Amino acid sequence: MHDPSRTGLTAMPFTPLVVIPVYDHQHAIGAVVRGVIDSGLPCLLVDDGSHAGCAQVLDALAAAHAPQVTLLRLPANQGKGGAMLAGFAAAAGRGHSHVLQIDADGQHDPGDIPRFVALARQHPGAVICGIPVYDASVPKARLYGRYATHVWVWINTLSLQIRDSMCGFRVYPLAPVSGLVGEETIGRRMDFDSEILVRLFWREVAVINLPTRVTYPSDGVSHFDVWRDNVRISGMHTRLFFGMLRRAPRLLWRRLRGATPA
Repeated sequence: MHDPSRTGLTAMPFTPLVVIPVYDHQHAIGAVVRGVIDSGLPCLLVDDGSHAGCAQVLDALAAAHAPQVTLLRLPANQGKGGAMLAGFAAAAGRGHSHVLQIDADGQHDPGDIPRFVALARQHPGAVICGIPVYDASVPKARLYGRYATHVWVWINTLSLQIRDSMCGFRVYPLAPVSGLVGEETIGRRMDFDSEILVRLFWREVAVINLPTRVTYPSDGVSHFDVWRDNVRISGMHTRLFFGMLRRAPRLLWRRLRGATPA
């Protein structure tokens, strides 16, 4: 059987770039960058319109660790999705094959970067998506609230393949991402992580799940607005639901085809 996760295996060299969207995480970003440096990968910090204190920290990090660490500054806050879209464009312009996304607030373990990269190298056509393994620091309301999104994602893909669509630690194959963002509008704020994953799944990009430890977050700063972002995410699920209805026959056929022995 054809394995879509291995599509593109010989199409181009495997050249990942770490992209970190940053908005006012000046107390945590240094440790995250040090972890990325230890991985040996190049890193792009996308300053998403941070205030002066964080902007100065990012300037210092880029200067101290050049050329491995570079900085892209957006003139105004675009949201996490807007920052990642800018990072994708920069990565494509530099000729990278993959983007590894990791959050700036220190909740992810940069020591897991080699595990993500190794799996992406093995399956270059797939998204390698983190599954959070939480410790006691996670707020219970946020933990339970994630399950509503999980259920909607399973409905909107007619599949259980995406185990957690909200984890911001993942590796994207850049070619299908560039094709998607060039043709469709993706949410630019907290709806980004789930929406791009569902839309890539609709385009038959494989999703491979990888458990990773998550601590909530190390600098105590979260930009998730309970009311505004939940409304935005609810609207995203509604749009995706109607998109799923149009694609339901193809998604169901895909499930049947996947169940057919090679």
